[in-house]
Order: sequence, then structure tokens, then C-alpha cells
Amino acid sequence: MRSLYDKGRRLFPPKILLSILAGTAISAFGMVNIHQRVHITEGGVLGMILLLNYWFHIPASLLSPILDAISYAAGFKYLGKAFLPRSIAATLSLAFFLRFWEVVPFRLPDLSAHPLLAAVFGACFVGVGVGIIVRQGISSGGDDALALVISKITGCKISRAYLATDLTVLALSLSYIPVTRIAYSLVTVTVSSLLIDAVSSFRVPERLGEKAGRETAG
Repeated sequence: MRSLYDKGRRLFPPKILLSILAGTAISAFGMVNIHQRVHITEGGVLGMILLLNYWFHIPASLLSPILDAISYAAGFKYLGKAFLPRSIAATLSLAFFLRFWEVVPFRLPDLSAHPLLAAVFGACFVGVGVGIIVRQGISSGGDDALALVISKITGCKISRAYLATDLTVLALSLSYIPVTRIAYSLVTVTVSSLLIDAVSSFRVPERLGEKAGRETAG
């Protein structure tokens, strides 16, 4: 029992747990309070689910676990053993906070009359939240896993990996979604991708870190 507890602490140290909880809470808030209310569609795995469902009438409930499983399998292969259990925890945490924000009354005004503002504002929540999670090499869904794997294999920035998958799916989605709706989604995925990259790659300046350390020691 003790060894299992120690293994769990090594796998989920406080920093990892806090990142998972904070990241999923922030991103879920934006999804429910903004994107879901304004009906802004997504790129990546979620967009592919909607696309395949439309064209081939495959149930989304079947497509979702299949595409996520493929993405997670690739993540397990290229990102290490700790990736899978941590990402499963993040996925469950995201599901919890999505439900939590659905039950709690809306905390923001309805931006349906201002879709461009909603696209940018929502992207800020999603970008910052997902960035906090990805910063730890963790995924909260198939989109994140796929982007992390592409970034790992090609060496490109995480923002470019997100954009590559999102733009591909959004371009294919033009086959059944009006251009105006795709345009707002394009704004969302662009802003969120840039924020994910900025947050996940942010580092405290060395001098600032040394100064904080001296002040703490003093």
C-alpha cells in the first residue's frame, strides 16, 4: 500500500495536480460560458467528429472514444509512460468542470450578438487553460495529444501543430458549415493556439528567479 501511495505521489506531485485542476477549470469555463452559448465550432478531433458524423452518419459517441484512443496511443508511444495516466486524469477533470459550469449559472453576459468578441474572449480562456496543462506535457483531450505528438516528432512549435490540425479540419468542414461560422472558428483556433504556445513555453527569467530565491532565503 505504501509503495502504491509513493508511486501515486511521484506520478501526481502537487505541481501536476494543480496544473490539471487549474487548466481544466479555466478552459471549461470558456467553453461553457462562451463557445457553447454562441455555437462556435471547433477544429481538431472535435471538429473531425462532427465532420465524420455529418458525412458518414457514424454516431459521435462512437467516434469520440475511437479518435481519442488513437491520439492517446500515439501520445503514449512518443511522450512517455507518465503521459497516459496524467492525461486520463486531465480528461476526467475537464469532464467534471464542464458539468460544473453547466450546473452553475452563467457568469458572463451572453455574447451571441457579438460573435467576433466571443471568438476572441473564449479563445483566451481555452488558450490559457490548455496551455497550463500542455506545459506539463499532459493532454486533456485528443486535440492536445495529437498536437503534442506532432510537435515532438517535427520539432515545430506547439501553436503550429494545433493550427495545422485545426485548419485542416476547418477547411474540410466548409463542406457543410457556412463560411461565416468557420471564420469565427478560425479566429478562435488562431488566438487559442498562440496563447497555448505562449503559456506552455513561458519561463520565469533567470535573474527574477534568483532574486525571488534570495528574498525568500532572507
